[in-house]
Amino acid sequence: MILDTAGEVAYELFGELGLDRKPRLRLRATGVFPLRCQRCLGRMDWPLNIETRLELVRPGQAIPEGELENDEFDAIEATPDLDVLALVEDEIVLAVPIAPRHEKCDVPRPSDGAEKKSPFAALEKLRKSDDAT
Repeated sequence: MILDTAGEVAYELFGELGLDRKPRLRLRATGVFPLRCQRCLGRMDWPLNIETRLELVRPGQAIPEGELENDEFDAIEATPDLDVLALVEDEIVLAVPIAPRHEKCDVPRPSDGAEKKSPFAALEKLRKSDDAT
């Protein structure tokens, strides 16, 4: 989906304690991704602007059921070898739309200007002739 690998993403990662005294990470990331519009197949500059909170849990510790339903933050294991770049990349991948599209654009047309006929146009003619009888 990404048209060009040139560009930058700026990110900040902060450690904090929640009101419940549990350790959390706050991640902010900004940038612009050149994506391919799934409708017109043209370039679409998609602005990345995410802010997410991640609750740290000890390795092997079960995540309480109530916290699985909490949309304010996700839980991750706090390991000594936590790969911060992989964490940032995962959060960015989750933020990118599955099927990016411009708000308004046209579907691609053949270069000679001819309209492509639907393969179901013949079925429509059969249905109309059936209705007439």
